[in-house]
Amino acid sequence: MKTRVVGVDIKLAKTTCAIVDLRGNIIASTDFPTADHPFIGDYVAVLCETILNLVESNGGYESIRSVGISAPSGNFPTGSIVNSPNMPWKGIIPLAAMMRDRLGLAVALANNAYATALGERTFGAAHGMRDFVVVSVGSGVGSCFYSSGHVHMGAEGFAGELGHLCYDPDGRECGCGNKGCLETYCAEKGIILNARELLDASDKPSLLRDAAELSSTVIIEACKKGDEIAIETMRRTGEIFGCGLATYASVIDPEAIIFTGTAARAGHWMLEPAYKAFEEHVFHNINNRVKFIISTLDDHVRNILGASVLAWEVKEYSLFK
Repeated sequence: MKTRVVGVDIKLAKTTCAIVDLRGNIIASTDFPTADHPFIGDYVAVLCETILNLVESNGGYESIRSVGISAPSGNFPTGSIVNSPNMPWKGIIPLAAMMRDRLGLAVALANNAYATALGERTFGAAHGMRDFVVVSVGSGVGSCFYSSGHVHMGAEGFAGELGHLCYDPDGRECGCGNKGCLETYCAEKGIILNARELLDASDKPSLLRDAAELSSTVIIEACKKGDEIAIETMRRTGEIFGCGLATYASVIDPEAIIFTGTAARAGHWMLEPAYKAFEEHVFHNINNRVKFIISTLDDHVRNILGASVLAWEVKEYSLFK
């Protein structure tokens, strides 16, 4: 029996690859900048070479069962990245098939929200829950929800696209082509734009004015130092976020919403106004019944572990049996 898999976490900034054993222990890991490879053929070549080098340095191919990939806009049924609004590769990218051909191993791929939910359900805050949502805030706003103990993916595998719920029909342009999507206000670029709008509308002193480059991390650090504009940025972001979550929860009735990424790092500056707006707008029969939980797992570790669960569940295939 093969006792290890490879988990891959693809993010806009970097791609992380790790060898994971049966108990969820990360044996070894490495990463490389995703953005350095804007052409998908080059990216796949580097990704496969990185995996091969990692495996050869840590026990060899004979110990590896399969590969699991967490990817933005990943589609589990097809194993493809589909029309990602944030990644450099456009259209439909059959990444799992491309890697299976190169590596000679079974490859499973899902969107990062699904991988995050698998990580939380197996190793984190959702352990033992049957009806819950995991929400990931980063370059986009993604989610995955479980109903009666089973993940819900929808007819085509695209369920849970919380970031593209319409908040304002005449609002900001989204990378998906629509206007007013929730992630244009609550994901990384949206939070930065919220801050810039507040800075432009006020002459209040702010640490954000002196920042070489604005980011959610810079804004959160300014909140910790009592910066009024930074705190108001996160309050406004949270308020909009809470309205979107209320619509979502009114449809699916979860017992808990688990937050990862920027929302988790922002903590009470974002989630307290989010919860207030949520309670004001959610269906009244579930008022005060949905728990807001901040994940305690490290973002990169969680997604690697979630990707490893994908790898264990895919049907085994190998050219090296």
